Formats: sequence, structure tokens, C-alpha cells
Amino acid sequence: MLDRTRSADVVDIQGFLNAHPFSPFQWLIFALCFTIVLLDGFDTAAIGFIAPSLVREWGVARPALAPVLSAALLGLAAGALLAGPIADRVGRKRVLTGAVILFGAACLWSSFSATLTELTVLRFVTGLGLGAAMPNAVTLMSEYCPDKRRATLTNAMFCGFPLGAALGGFVAAWMIPHWGWRSVLMAGGIVPLLLALLMLLLLPESVRFMVAKGATPARIRAALARIARTALDARAFVLTEPVPDPAKEEPGNVQANQASGLGLVLSRPYLLGTVMLWLSYFMGLVIFYALINWMPLLLKDAGFPPQTAALVASLFPLGGVGAVLFGWLMDRYNANLVIACGFAATALSIFAIGQVPRDVVFLGSVIFLAGITMNTAQSSLPALAAAYYPTRGRATGVAWMMGIGRFGGIAGSFLVAELARRQWGFTGTFAAVALAGVVATIALLVKLRAQRKVALMPTATTTAAH
Repeated sequence: MLDRTRSADVVDIQGFLNAHPFSPFQWLIFALCFTIVLLDGFDTAAIGFIAPSLVREWGVARPALAPVLSAALLGLAAGALLAGPIADRVGRKRVLTGAVILFGAACLWSSFSATLTELTVLRFVTGLGLGAAMPNAVTLMSEYCPDKRRATLTNAMFCGFPLGAALGGFVAAWMIPHWGWRSVLMAGGIVPLLLALLMLLLLPESVRFMVAKGATPARIRAALARIARTALDARAFVLTEPVPDPAKEEPGNVQANQASGLGLVLSRPYLLGTVMLWLSYFMGLVIFYALINWMPLLLKDAGFPPQTAALVASLFPLGGVGAVLFGWLMDRYNANLVIACGFAATALSIFAIGQVPRDVVFLGSVIFLAGITMNTAQSSLPALAAAYYPTRGRATGVAWMMGIGRFGGIAGSFLVAELARRQWGFTGTFAAVALAGVVATIALLVKLRAQRKVALMPTATTTAAH
């Protein structure tokens, strides 16, 4: 739909996306971004599946694998922090394609590693690419979505990550007995490199980014015409978004805000919401890694047999499929409240794990419920961040939330170790981890107030015309 306040040959970008059915071209973008996220999950989880083979083949002690297992996590944080601001300057497609090439090449190279040190370095480089890919896939997808389906489609795309991680387990179980652990890393490298070729040929740049950066109308017209041919009649394209009021900015921030995505993300109107997004994502990963890494041991110490503890704990990461439902709810109700309710339910269910009787079926049900609420709420945050920031700061906003949040994974592992040292016990440990869910809930409620203030800001129109 053309903006009725403009002439018929001037197209408002978001109005155009809202007015037309979701096209095969947009489904192609979804498929490419979904595959990127799926491969991200595969390559992130691959090292865990090959770890037992490394112990056997190289004769290393299990503690010696810690640097290899954590190197990618550090790379993920660094890659996200670096890639977001770059993508807001040079474009989503360039950074996204480069990230896929980087993690594919590094994963392929790591299949030839001869030492643990070499593998550790290459896992860090792989993490750089993985960390850059995820937030830019979220950003690009969100910028081709109509308003009423943005969260649903973005969350559906994000489901590729747990599916990729699960696929890694099946692939490793099949490939390692036949061709050894190196074949898993080789597959994790070759497939992304082939995907990068398709991305170079088929993946478009974000139309919102092109307008924001003053690209020629011919480029924008060519992209939008693949959604609906009516775009060929347009001579100009406009993008209308909220902008910070320079009169309310601190003098030192005005120029930075205008020059960079990070300046906008940290500008006064967005700062409180930014910090609350960081805090929510950080606390979500505190919960995730605390329970993923420690729950089997906690259950074993509580008196469950090791096999039962491992089986029951494995129910926790299976809940990410609920993200599609949350996306549907976010598109119809206040997204901040939807995710806040998810984290509140997470806090209650995790607290309940420490309180329930030692019945395996009942305990497994509570753990599965905790996994659904936690994983669903966490995987919905990138869509929330993408909707919060305007185009010129969106990639930075999403990427920095995910990059800062990665340190929550490290904190979660250390938290449970410290609680064990202080002998908090089964009940106390789960109560402490549940507090992270309470903090995330409060942070999202605070962000809701901040977002209401952003909605009241004046808007500015960017035009791309002959």
C-alpha cells in the first residue's frame, strides 16, 4: 500500500511490505536465513559431540578440553560486538555473507588440526563468524517482514538454531563411526561455504538499509519488484522512523548518534531500553548454561542414578519450539509483556524443580516446562530488539544484546560452581538460578516504560529518489 499522504509514485517501504502478501521472494530470504541459523547451531554444538573422540584419539585429560569448548563462546561474543556496528555501516548482506564464509572456512580448517592449541584457535575464529552471522540474519529477516508477522517469522527462523544443534548430534553419531571426528567438522565447513555462494547470488540487501543509506532508487526498485511488480512504477522511496531529539541529547552524543549505530543504541532515548535488553539476554543465558552444564550433576547428587539424571536433564533444551507461539503472541499483544511473562514462568518453574518430590515423571515434567518457557522467552529477545531500534542502529542493537549476553553463559557456569562451593544444596541452587528469571522479568517491564517514551519521539523521513 502506498502512503496515502504521498503521491502515487512515492512508496513508503514499510507500508509496501505491510500491504502485499508474503511473497516467494521473502520466503527465499527466510529459507536462506533459517539455514544460516541452523548451520550456526550445528557448528556451535559440533565440538561437544566430537569431544569424546578427541579424548580417545589425542589422549588428553577431560579438563584439558575446557579451552577448546569455551573458545567458540568467546568468539561468539567478540563476533557479535564487532559485526553489528559494521553491518550498520556497510550493509547486512556483506557482513552476513562474510560471516558465513568465515565460520565455514574456519570449521573446515579445524578438521585438519594437529594439536589442541591449533583447534582452540580455530574454534575461536569459528566463533567470530558464528557470532557475526546470527544477529545479522535476525536483522535482515526482520527488515523484510510486514509489521503484523515480524515476530512470528523472526522467531520461526530462530528455531533453526536448536534444530541445527540437534542435527549435529545425529550427524555426529552417524559420521564418527564411519569417518572419524574430523568428518563432522569438515561437513560443518563445506556446507556453509556452499551456502555462501547461494547467498552471493540470491540474498538481497535490506531495502530499509538501502533507503537509510541513500542507495539509488533503481536498486531499491529491483528488490521490491520481486515482492510486487507495482514497485516498478515508483520514482522515490521513503522510510519514516523515530529519531532522537537533538535538543534533548547531551552535546557530546549528538554527533556520535548521527554517525554510528552504536551512538544511536547508546543515545539517551534508547539507553535505558538497551541496558534492559542486555540484562534480560544476559540473565537468560545465565539460566541456560547453569542448567545445561550442571543439571545432570545436580540431579545425580540429589540421589538419581547417572543415566536417569542425564535423561531427565536432556528434557530442558527441547523447549525452543515454543518460539513460534511466542512470536504469534508478540505480533498481537505487547511483546515486552509476552516475554516478561515467559521469564516469570521460567523463574517459577525453575524454583519448583528444587521443591518437587523426587518422582522422576513429575520432575521431568517440571524440567520440560522450564525448558519451554526459558528457551522460548530467550529466543524471542532478538525479535524484540530488532523491533526496538530504527534501521541505522538495528544491526548494532541486536548484535550487542547478543554479544553482551554471551558473558551470561560464562557467569551461569561459575554461579553454580560457587554455590556448590558454599554448599547451597539442591533446593538452594535452583532457587538462586530462578532469581535470574525474576531479574529478566523486571528488566523487560522497565524496558516497556522506555519503549513507550521512544514511541513518543518525533519521526524523520529518509527519501531515496532520482
